[in-house]
Amino acid sequence: MLLLLLLLLLLLLLLIRLLILLLLLLVLLLLLLLLLLLLILLLLLLLLLLLLLLLLLLLIIILLLLLFLILLAMLHNLFFNVSFC
Repeated sequence: MLLLLLLLLLLLLLLIRLLILLLLLLVLLLLLLLLLLLLILLLLLLLLLLLLLLLLLLLIIILLLLLFLILLAMLHNLFFNVSFC
């Protein structure tokens, strides 16, 4: 009877140890999932930043083209002195 009780206690301890190990594995898995999610969010943020930089570059190019066209119009008016009156 005592041997059976000891065996039962040992089995219970083994089960508790297994449950703790399983819980730790689950926590580790959740942490890895969180890390993966953070990595994906970081990559999306980096992509958004790259897109914003490309849009800023496009805006600068458009503004430089407009400035060039205004300068060309000023030079045209200076050299040819055209009046529309």
